[in-house]
Amino acid sequence: MSDDTTNNTGRFTRSQILTMISTASLNFCSMICYSILGPFFPQEALKKGVSNTMIGLIFGCFAVFNFSASLIFGKYLVNIGPKFMFVTGLFVSACATILFGLLDKAPDGTIFIVLCFVVRSVDAIGFGASITASFSILAKAFPNNIATAMGSLEIFTGLGLVLGPPIGGLLYQSFGYEIPFISIGCFILLLVPLNYFILPKYDGLPSTDSFWTLFTFPKIWLLCFTIFSLSSCLGFLDPTMSLFVIEKFHLKVGYVGLVFLGLALSYSLSSPLLGLISDRYPGLRKWLLIVGSIGTAICFFMLGPVPIFHIESKLWLFIFILVLNGFCIGLSGLPVYPEMLSCAYENGFEEGLSTLGLISGLFTAMWSSGSFVGPTLGGFLNEKVHFENAAAIQGLFPLVCGIFLSIFYMYESYKKSKRPSIVPAKSTDEERTPLM
Repeated sequence: MSDDTTNNTGRFTRSQILTMISTASLNFCSMICYSILGPFFPQEALKKGVSNTMIGLIFGCFAVFNFSASLIFGKYLVNIGPKFMFVTGLFVSACATILFGLLDKAPDGTIFIVLCFVVRSVDAIGFGASITASFSILAKAFPNNIATAMGSLEIFTGLGLVLGPPIGGLLYQSFGYEIPFISIGCFILLLVPLNYFILPKYDGLPSTDSFWTLFTFPKIWLLCFTIFSLSSCLGFLDPTMSLFVIEKFHLKVGYVGLVFLGLALSYSLSSPLLGLISDRYPGLRKWLLIVGSIGTAICFFMLGPVPIFHIESKLWLFIFILVLNGFCIGLSGLPVYPEMLSCAYENGFEEGLSTLGLISGLFTAMWSSGSFVGPTLGGFLNEKVHFENAAAIQGLFPLVCGIFLSIFYMYESYKKSKRPSIVPAKSTDEERTPLM
């Protein structure tokens, strides 16, 4: 790299700005591609003779292949090269998105279903490569304020989630099934050469560290569970919330998307501030994780609300809880990545792209596993025990996570309080040295 990743003047370097632009474009495109299917693909699939269960599996296979691809790409990030992985993954995903728009030409039944699985799987592998590389590149470019950078870029994630359904629905109503996918896919293709030329190149040396070593640390297990619980909570809402809102509050389909805005906007708008707090005050990260997890659990108990509270469900209350939920998810979601990095560095992992690749791959894989379990379990629970109880059961994940995090950090504080009586006095200065 020609530019330094740090700048004593407090301003972004040229490399940092270009990295932010590339990552912002990826976040925006990935969320549009994720959310564009919701308004119309299930109806089109039903016309093709696909059952509701099979439609759910077509959605779910994305997370399964994204999980596997992220672990593999995270392990071999340095060997492949983060820039090459980023750009190639974006190209593969763009092609898969275009191909998905041509599937209405396929014969009904089995052939259509198989092609849906193949194209969605390829799309998942492409975005798994790009997202894993983007996390690593971002952490390399912003070694001392990764949470701030990630929080700022979550604005584009929220923007993609917000714009995906209306753009997809409008293009579908105006031009049919093919155009939404082809237009979005072509837009992503245009970003491939742009990112190839503007994205700085980051190099590193392969390391002997592995995922298995990471999993020997209890803190990594807890942070992985945190990622899983947050992702599954968000995924739970995909197949259940719109049905509940329409049935309970008798809203028209056109207004349901506005209800979704409460969570997306509160999360994306609060993320930059929460990321800044996480970087400026590393000691507060544990409290952000704990309060965010328990707050998310309370929000899910109140979504229905759960019948044992004997609180009448109101539309204003539902929207308020969604807004609060978006904030709580940001509270616990943004400190996770820097906490995982700190844990790895504290336990002897080398500071470089190899470790960043492992953490990025693990983070993306855990998020994907939650994205699969959330909708699958949510759809099942919603059918069996209705939304109010299903949301409360889903809320047990972040509740248990918050309790375990509290116990772990109390034990960690106890160990540190005993350390000065055993370790020489110079360790105090070492503990004050920034980990990142």
